[in-house]
Amino acid sequence: MLTIIGCGNLNRSDDAVGVIIAQRLQKYLAKNPHPNVQVYDCGTAGMEVMFQARGSKKLVIIDASSTGSEVGAVFQVPGEELTALPEPSYNLHDFRWDHALAVGRKIFQDDFPQDVTVYLIEAANLDFGLELSPVVQNSADLVFEKIIKIIRNS
Repeated sequence: MLTIIGCGNLNRSDDAVGVIIAQRLQKYLAKNPHPNVQVYDCGTAGMEVMFQARGSKKLVIIDASSTGSEVGAVFQVPGEELTALPEPSYNLHDFRWDHALAVGRKIFQDDFPQDVTVYLIEAANLDFGLELSPVVQNSADLVFEKIIKIIRNS
C-alpha cells in the first residue's frame, strides 16, 4: 500500500500547498483508480498522519517549508532525516507530521512504513489567504506530476 498525505493550512496562502496537491491527487484517483494507493488531506493534524500511515509499505508526505531558501524550491527528503520526537506538551496542535513519523514507528513498529519520502515546497507567503503564490503553484504542479509517476509505478 502506498499512502500519500498532504499537510498544511488552507487559510494560510502557500502553507496550503500539501493539502491542495492531495486534493488534486484524490480527484485523479477518482478517475484513475489504483487499489493500492490512498491519499489523505491531513491538514495540520499530526496525529491523523500517524494513524493514516499505519499499515502502508510506502509513505509520501507533502508540505510547505519556510527555510529561507529560494521561493518555490522543491526538496525531496528521506523521512528519516526529518523524523523528530515531540517535546513534552499538553497541546495536540504541537504534534506535527515529523513527530508522527517518530511516534508511529515506536507505537506501530513493523506496521508503520519504513519507506518515507517528504516533498517540501518553499513558501513565499504564509499570511492569511486562500491562494497559492504563482511560483509555489508552479512547484505544486511539478510535485503533482512526480507523484503521479510514483502512483503509476506502484
